[in-house]
Amino acid sequence: MLKSCNTKDYLASNGKTTMQNPLTAAYNEADNRTLVEAAVAGDRKALDQLVHLHQPFIYNVAWKMVHDPNDAMDLTQETLLKVITKLAQFQGKSSFRTWLYRIVTNEFLMGKRRKSETSFSSFTDYGAQLDAVPNAELTREEEIEQEELSREMKIRCMSGMLMCLTREQRLIYILGDSFGIDHNVGAEIFEVSPQNFRVKLHRARKELYNYMNNKCGLVNNANPCRCPKKARTLKQMGALDEDSMQFNVGFKSKISAYAVANHEIAGDAFEEKYTELFRDHPARQEFDKQTAVTEILDNNELMRYFK
Repeated sequence: MLKSCNTKDYLASNGKTTMQNPLTAAYNEADNRTLVEAAVAGDRKALDQLVHLHQPFIYNVAWKMVHDPNDAMDLTQETLLKVITKLAQFQGKSSFRTWLYRIVTNEFLMGKRRKSETSFSSFTDYGAQLDAVPNAELTREEEIEQEELSREMKIRCMSGMLMCLTREQRLIYILGDSFGIDHNVGAEIFEVSPQNFRVKLHRARKELYNYMNNKCGLVNNANPCRCPKKARTLKQMGALDEDSMQFNVGFKSKISAYAVANHEIAGDAFEEKYTELFRDHPARQEFDKQTAVTEILDNNELMRYFK
């Protein structure tokens, strides 16, 4: 029987997951362990709750990791299925979130390459691709008219920048800066010292900053690249339009809702501006459609193999 705990605080009355970051101070170890114990004992509802508590955060990190929302959903499902099959192996030697996110991290770092990862080889090549897109001339009225498309262009472009980092750099930057997790927690997940985690995060920041400071008009006004002008050209080429937006598609939540308000700073004065830009990106909170994970949880025959 599932013991009474504060899991109701994580779930809205309609059963949908609230915007909760399980890697912040709000994380409750006792509640998670209660759900784990009940799930391992065969409580299907507890397992469903546990999955839906962590799925939004895992998905939104995956979305930043692989650039494509469909790839992110596939990666999330594959990772959650791996967690479910290993759940009985949790022995409580570390916090549940450390155990869980080590599995997530290993899956993100060691899993098969996604199609989007083959499109971005380096900052140099990515910069050259963007430079090859002419800057269309726009009036102020035209800029306002295509404001949503320009935002899509901006988010796509910044997502592409992340893809130019190595997998490890990308994940450390996403967790450490975009989501602002505590460096001690980050160190536990990556199984390194807090100092080593900070060093790795600093290097990822420097790579992004060097590129953005030299290329991106959002960070340095002296740079020629402008999202609205690129968006207009790509629309004219048929490569971008309002009906096929992947990022700026009306999500009400943002990455900043997950981020710790006062996360630890590694002493880089330059990083605050572009960190805010990355945190302004959309986040998916609700998962209305049945996923492969939900279907498996509801399948008695398949669930036998997870016990």
